[in-house]
Amino acid sequence: MARLSQLSRSIAGSVAIVTGAASGMGRATAHLFADEGASVAILDLNAEGLDAVTAEIREAGGDVLPLTVDLSSRAAVTQAVETVAAHFGRIDILVNNAGLVLPTSIDADNFEESWDLSLAVMTAAQAWAIRAALPSLRRAAHPRIVNIASTEALGATRYNSTYSVAKHASIGLTRAMAVDLGKEGITVNCVCPGPIRTGITAGIPEDDKETFARRRTVLRRYGEPEEVAHATLSLVLPAASYITGATLVVDGGVTIRNA
Repeated sequence: MARLSQLSRSIAGSVAIVTGAASGMGRATAHLFADEGASVAILDLNAEGLDAVTAEIREAGGDVLPLTVDLSSRAAVTQAVETVAAHFGRIDILVNNAGLVLPTSIDADNFEESWDLSLAVMTAAQAWAIRAALPSLRRAAHPRIVNIASTEALGATRYNSTYSVAKHASIGLTRAMAVDLGKEGITVNCVCPGPIRTGITAGIPEDDKETFARRRTVLRRYGEPEEVAHATLSLVLPAASYITGATLVVDGGVTIRNA
C-alpha cells in the first residue's frame, strides 16, 4: 500500500556535526544520529572521551569522524567544520551542544575568566560553527541547525550567572539566525534541557537529585541524555521543515510547575 504522508522522518545518509560529543547529551545525540543512519562528526576537547564514543559508534556499525577541538577558539572551530565538509563532502545538520559550568559571582576573582570562557564555548562557538557550516548547509536538501541551551536560559540560579547569560544568548542567537536564514530554507531551533544526568550534574549527591526532582519536576525524576537527544532528532528531521526559531524545553515539567 502506498504511503499517504509525504514528508520523511529519516536522517539516513545525512552528515551531522555534534559538538561536545565526548559525553552526556552530545554523546547520546551522536549515538542516536548514527543509529538512525547519519554519518556523524563529533567535536570535543576531551580526546579520551572522543575515542570512547568513536569506538562505540564504530562497533555498532556507524560512520563517525572524531575531531579534538578547543571550542573556545574561533580558528579551531572554523578549521574543524571545514575538515568535516572536506571529509564527507557535505554537512546537513549542525548540533551546537558543547557546554561547561564555571560557578562564580559578580565580585569573585574568577568572574572574568568564567565570563570569557562561558560565552566563547556556549555562544560564540555556536555562531562560529554556523558561519563555517553555511556554505555546506546552503547546498543541503534539508539543512538543520540546533543550538542546545538550558532552562537556565529561561531563568537563573544563584552563582551561575555566566552560564545563564551564555544560555540566554544561545536562544537569542537561535532566533536571530532563524530570521536571517529562513529565506534559504535553513531551520534554526533551540533545545533547553532541564535536570539531566550528565557530567555537569554528576557531582550532585543522589539524595539531593531525588529531593530536587520530587519538589520541582512534574515527572519527579532527572532526565536521561538520550531523552534530550530524541528531542534534538525531532528538530533535524526532513519533516521538521516548518519549525524554526523555536525553543523546545525538555525539563520534566520544571518550568511549568508553580508549587
